[in-house]
Amino acid sequence: MKKTKKIIYISFILLCALLVFAYFKNEPKYIDKALYESLLEKNLIQKAIFDGHELRLKTADTNYIIIKDGVDLNTLLEKVPVEFKKDNDALFLIFIFFLVLATLLSMVFFARKRQMQRFPISPKPNTNANLSPLESTNIKPVISNVNFEDVAGVDEVKVELSEIVDFLKNPKKYKDFGIKMPKGVLMVGPPGVGKTLIAKAVAGEASVPFFYQSGSSFVEIYVGMGAKRVRELFSRAKMMAPSIIFIDEIDAVGKARGEMSNVERDSTLNQLLTQMDGFEDNSGVIVIAATNKIELMDPALLRSGRFDRRIFLSLPDFKDRLKILEIYMKDKKNNVNLSNIAKASVGFSGAGLETLVNEAAINTLRRGGDLVEESDFYAVFNKVLLGKKKILTLSEDEKKIQATYQAAKALAAYYFDVGFEKITLIEDRFKEYEHNIQSKSELLNKIKVYLAGISAMKLIYNESYTNSQNDFLKAKELLNFMLSYDMVGELTLQEQKHEIEFYLEKMQDKILKLAEMLLEQEKLESTDVAKIINEA
Repeated sequence: MKKTKKIIYISFILLCALLVFAYFKNEPKYIDKALYESLLEKNLIQKAIFDGHELRLKTADTNYIIIKDGVDLNTLLEKVPVEFKKDNDALFLIFIFFLVLATLLSMVFFARKRQMQRFPISPKPNTNANLSPLESTNIKPVISNVNFEDVAGVDEVKVELSEIVDFLKNPKKYKDFGIKMPKGVLMVGPPGVGKTLIAKAVAGEASVPFFYQSGSSFVEIYVGMGAKRVRELFSRAKMMAPSIIFIDEIDAVGKARGEMSNVERDSTLNQLLTQMDGFEDNSGVIVIAATNKIELMDPALLRSGRFDRRIFLSLPDFKDRLKILEIYMKDKKNNVNLSNIAKASVGFSGAGLETLVNEAAINTLRRGGDLVEESDFYAVFNKVLLGKKKILTLSEDEKKIQATYQAAKALAAYYFDVGFEKITLIEDRFKEYEHNIQSKSELLNKIKVYLAGISAMKLIYNESYTNSQNDFLKAKELLNFMLSYDMVGELTLQEQKHEIEFYLEKMQDKILKLAEMLLEQEKLESTDVAKIINEA
């Protein structure tokens, strides 16, 4: 009896499937006006049926549909028999199919219910209880499809990370040579510069599993389970080594511990430190973390043996912005000189440029255009810049003032031996001292550098500007630090101002040349400053 019922059910389902197949096989295809006129001219249309706002056309072997607007009805009537009615056959078939299917499902449901009433089934045991923590966890890796060529504007970072990629590809080569690769890489930079994208590119280049976790997720989502999840994450990564663990916004879980510490976060942080210490040398797992608040991080995370390699990312300069714009515009029809947009977008991050391009394309559609124009970019600049720093909307005159200000700082940093990676229109990247003991002269020289821009404004423009606010606060902060160590007196700040003014007064022409260079290439390195200083 059961076998007979099974055969009936299967036959019934097959019949329904055949009905659906027959319906969809004859489903008409939409055509344009050109094909319609071609069919009409060749007398291939056997019958036409008006169905609402559509016109159904029947040929010997195929059915077509065309929107009736624009069709010359008089010409059609002359050549083809036309019916003004709605074809309900297909709708009727679909209705019958779903009615029968619903009946069949109801029969199966009630049959199953009667069976369960006659033969109750005891509930299955919780299978998750028998699984190991790793088998029950939902921590899963992904294989990244992003490569270095998909990331623009970070050439220096790519070079530094290429060693990590090679290690993940060829760990034996490094092990045989006695080389220990860093356990952790910390990427530091403002939001939107592409920290996550770069980590994905490393995983994509090395073709290794990529474990993504947000630092805040350990504390916010897994309340009371942060330490456990950290153990599971690292265990899973080691099982699938070589692999990459990427922890975004690590400062959320790695904040410095103190009086206001959170017990849950401290427990999670301690587990993270333990796991990184427990990594075997050349285990094949690299931890990449990202933050824009390195100053808030716990010193234990930053010490040697954990995040040994630090990569600082800054906002893209002109050349970088141009490359990024080219990537985002490559699939869009446009009539844009991207150099002009790159020049006008000082201070934009990679993510900001992506938004700018998208908004410009939307503006093109809004005005009914088929090519993205430069005017579309300028029309949405203010919309994209909403909430950004004022530096992003500098006029040409303000850019000259800012370039002069930054050029003076670069000149002073070079002369007073304050190391810097680069100085741009909108930020400076001074090298922090790695040693714990700092001399009085080192700190005073740094104060002079912070005061250099202010002094240059008075010397060259005979004016003071609000762009000096942050540097003046940094100078006062350093001074207070030195006062706490009884290194200087309260009049020190005035003395340093006089000293830097005396130096810059003789170097005004050098400042102006550096300012021109900064306006042109949007960044100054120590080699650029040396070149200008050493000119005859």
